[in-house]
Amino acid sequence: MKNFADKLIEQIQSKKSVICVGLDPRLSKIPSFIQEAALKENPNNKLKAAAEAIIEFNKGIIDAVHDLIPCVKPQVAFYELFGEEGMRAYRETIKYAKSKNLLVIADVKRNDIGSTAEAYARAFLGKTDVFGELMAIFDADAITVTPYLGWDGIKPFVEECKKYGKGIFVLVKTSNPSSGDLQDLKMEDKNSVYEIIGNFVESWGADELGKNGYSSIGAVVGATYPDQAEKLRKIMPNSFFLVPGYGAQGGGAQDVKPCFNEDGLGAVVNSSRGIIFAYEKSDKYDEGDYGKATRAATLAMNEDLGSVVEF
Repeated sequence: MKNFADKLIEQIQSKKSVICVGLDPRLSKIPSFIQEAALKENPNNKLKAAAEAIIEFNKGIIDAVHDLIPCVKPQVAFYELFGEEGMRAYRETIKYAKSKNLLVIADVKRNDIGSTAEAYARAFLGKTDVFGELMAIFDADAITVTPYLGWDGIKPFVEECKKYGKGIFVLVKTSNPSSGDLQDLKMEDKNSVYEIIGNFVESWGADELGKNGYSSIGAVVGATYPDQAEKLRKIMPNSFFLVPGYGAQGGGAQDVKPCFNEDGLGAVVNSSRGIIFAYEKSDKYDEGDYGKATRAATLAMNEDLGSVVEF
């Protein structure tokens, strides 16, 4: 079974890009013609109409950029908002992205212990036993997980990664302004919480290295904290970083540079709003050309990142 990091590196090198496009569809921001068409088709079921609008919008985004990027990251919260119909849209989005040769990182931030963690892992990464038949339910290539419960909460996800060639990204240093309230706290040994978690992640993934020397157990490290990212890169030389915070949250190319190793590998950089809703700030494209605006924004981001990373 091919290691997830090896799959990701293949995509990065093939497409010469380290961009991960975040598929975070806000219904009110989806172009009006898509919303109107979905409502017309489903006048008596607004939840279904919302799901259909999301699916159509996401397909347009994927069609516009699938040849330019290695992966996408749908954030489950924007789908859970619409209940079972939203989760149908989530599942359909994952299937469509994979059909277009994209790796899918499901941003679900799951964790628990024992059988509950196993259930989460099987639902999002592995397969579920349905009356004797093993079925892939969401079937993402990787997911985000939280480390707060320790190894008990991580092990079930690692086991599914081994079985199916999947990956996980553990929250280590997140991009939000208040992340330091907990993550920057100093322990008695003078190490910050995020440094301690970084050491755990590197050790958890030590037996999961692929042919390129990277583990299927990665880390979420925000672009908004480049100094901390530099420390974490040294702590976790064999871990892939999923880097949020570029663009709308304020991170730029220089901020993400410390996330990469000298080989130009080791990270993918996520952008959501700045790409999928690029038409809103464009002088060239209107909502009818949202796909073209998305492609242009992706190309611009790739050029920006290319100024600091060779891939």
